[in-house]
Amino acid sequence: HVQLVESGGGSVQAGGSLRLSCAAAGYTYNRNCMVWFRQSPGQVREGVAAFRTGGLPYYADSVKGRFTIPQDNAPTTAYLQMNSLQPEDTAMYYCASAPRVRDGTSLWPQSYDSWGQGTQVTVS
Repeated sequence: HVQLVESGGGSVQAGGSLRLSCAAAGYTYNRNCMVWFRQSPGQVREGVAAFRTGGLPYYADSVKGRFTIPQDNAPTTAYLQMNSLQPEDTAMYYCASAPRVRDGTSLWPQSYDSWGQGTQVTVS
């Protein structure tokens, strides 16, 4: 199976930026779909950005124009560039992956079978 490890979280002031990383190890073959989720205490897990091999990134409306998945992803590392951060972006951020995802479900948690432990982002 594949192991995912997130890093890059931290505390920033509103308007600041962070770049999250998700490193994959183990059986990474055919992990064609990767996604970033976030979850705040008492809230449902929200998909924020997803991409698949050979495709274009897809973003939730709440982060569109502020978050991007850089196209310099290494074969086993994914990134999430977060700009213009706001207090409502405060959450634990997780990456997840899957061999394939049905169209229209790229931001659904149930579409993914491998998850990291998360990295905390706090915006004040």
